[in-house]
Amino acid sequence: MSVVGGTMDAMGRSDGSDRVVTRGPVDDTGANILHVDMDAFYASVEVLDRPELRGKPLIVGHATGRSVVSSASYEARRFGVRSAQPVAQALRLCPDAIVVNPRMERYAELSQRVMQIFRRATPLVEPVSIDEAFLDVSGARKLLGSPAHIAAQLREWVRHETGLPASVGVAGTKFVAKLASGRAKPDGLLVVPVAETLAFLHPLPVGALWGVGPATQTSLNNLGLRTVADIAAAPRELLERRLGVGGLRLWQLANGIDVRDVETVRVEKSIGHEETFEFDVTDPAVLRRELLRLASRAAERLRQAALAGRTVSLKLRYSDFRTITRSRTLPESTSVGKRIYEEAAGLLDEVWGDRAPIRLIGVRLDQLEAEIGQPALWDPDETWRDTERAVDGIAAKFGAGILAPASLLGTKPRQVGDSDHYRG
Repeated sequence: MSVVGGTMDAMGRSDGSDRVVTRGPVDDTGANILHVDMDAFYASVEVLDRPELRGKPLIVGHATGRSVVSSASYEARRFGVRSAQPVAQALRLCPDAIVVNPRMERYAELSQRVMQIFRRATPLVEPVSIDEAFLDVSGARKLLGSPAHIAAQLREWVRHETGLPASVGVAGTKFVAKLASGRAKPDGLLVVPVAETLAFLHPLPVGALWGVGPATQTSLNNLGLRTVADIAAAPRELLERRLGVGGLRLWQLANGIDVRDVETVRVEKSIGHEETFEFDVTDPAVLRRELLRLASRAAERLRQAALAGRTVSLKLRYSDFRTITRSRTLPESTSVGKRIYEEAAGLLDEVWGDRAPIRLIGVRLDQLEAEIGQPALWDPDETWRDTERAVDGIAAKFGAGILAPASLLGTKPRQVGDSDHYRG
């Protein structure tokens, strides 16, 4: 396979068994986009701080039946352990796995150090999450060398200065660079020459394309489209007729077209929080109290980012893992927790008529926009807005959590953990 140049080692999927890396000289002309992805980041940090865990199957998550896997070492992944899997299921697959609690502050600390290393190579860094980023190194050639050399240097810097492994994909577009970093895992570097982009993409299954989930994949397979090459050769009109605007986007990606630039300022498209209960909940008062807490946290995040949202979404996951999401769009955007809570509670009343046991509840704000300094002449949220901003000021001075709605002072059900969700 000449697409990556030099020679290649084939080893994983998410467990590293189909790993492909570049060795030796390769034509990286025009391949100015890097995608750097830290390998099994949370698990790698735990091994870094506790070397006795090295080489052992490791699961990062709470050791309760209701927790999900936040990260897993490659030793655990080889048994089928995956992120977002229930810990109980992961332990059935890998009974000898060691479970450690997540330490988000530690992960954030190392993430910040890693991002600083990236910015040493180029100011054009787009963090995608706590453990991955896109870099545009087109302006760094004269100082640091070719993209492949810069990628190798970054991996060396990260390893030397943090002790953590990183995989890097190098390509002409963000989409291909991300695919390449995934193929290079763990701890590898894969360069896709621009001239060989289609040779790299076309043998892949349609599920490799961004935006293709199980339902879309089934739709595509029903049309006889099973590989990226099939999508690339399909009439655009057919894809648009069946999939709308997303169909054109898939056709473009399948043909190597991705004009997105690396964006150094990331605009959040949604902000939300969700909670997994340790025990199923059927008490409406408990769910409403939790909704208020989640809505208040989401609103606080919005105000910190000077944003407001127009669409409020409620997420419910039942005890049988059936998951539903319902949304309501407001006539005006808001960053007021009380308003977000009322809309989410209204959605709960609409969809939870059967009172089936709930294992997870979440609130999310979409259609985010810059918060307007002066609200409308008639502002139904004015009182609560002023109150919540006053609370923000007190929290900034004395620490978060010093004030909270009175209803949140009651007893809460035991919880596996609160998850923050930010999508860009």
